[in-house]
Amino acid sequence: KVHCAALSESLLESELFGHEKGSFTGAVSRKRGRFELAHMGTIFLDEIGEINPNVQVKILRVLQEKRFERVGGEETIMVDARVVAATNKDLKAEIENGRFREDLYYRLNVVNIHIPPLRERKEDIPLLAAAFIKEFAAENGKPVEGIDSKARSMLYNYSWPGNIRELRNTIESAVVMCKGNIIQPDDLPPGVMQDSDNDFIRIAVGSSLAEAEQEIIRSTLSANNGNKSKTAGVLGIGRKTLHRKLSEYGVEDEVSEASEGEASESEASESES
Repeated sequence: KVHCAALSESLLESELFGHEKGSFTGAVSRKRGRFELAHMGTIFLDEIGEINPNVQVKILRVLQEKRFERVGGEETIMVDARVVAATNKDLKAEIENGRFREDLYYRLNVVNIHIPPLRERKEDIPLLAAAFIKEFAAENGKPVEGIDSKARSMLYNYSWPGNIRELRNTIESAVVMCKGNIIQPDDLPPGVMQDSDNDFIRIAVGSSLAEAEQEIIRSTLSANNGNKSKTAGVLGIGRKTLHRKLSEYGVEDEVSEASEGEASESEASESES
């Protein structure tokens, strides 16, 4: 994997194609590039929309001719590698603005997989958060094991303009700030807390546990347009449990199943008991 946006033009060129000893200041020895190392394998170019035209030309040559030269070298190196690229930019718009080569775009655009932004697939948030908590707890030597339900709701209600990368950074920060083994709302960055502040469910003091649970389920179901899969995901319960709760509280609804791949109108009504 090469994060193209994190490197300057000269460093990216050396990272991708390698360099010969003495080709530039600091090149004390020959270095094999990522394309060379990926021969008969796969190379992942993340944020390919950020690379400049000079490097774009060289990548295009690798795709077309399966050959390149190291920086400062004359030897032509043959390579056969599968190239997977990702970007959060509209490359067609970048082509129109002269910032991305059209020929490179069509060389790369053989199989196109569109991944919706995180705000459109919020059912993924609990799973991603759990994975990041495990990663950063181990990395920082912290005993963090999970996240408080209120903090989880705040993550769910946030719009995530930075998508998964922002969620990852948020969880890393929360793990570092966490003083116990469960992440609390105060451990989250201020931006996430402020953006989610207006999305809390209001439950009157004196409500029974059943009444509070009913309001949480109904509000979460409404926020997810009646989608049971998403509702169960954010509540951290199984679909069968959600069905049982809906029946128990007399809530009848029409929902759209996530597996159907299309949205349908949903209605929720509460019968008097």
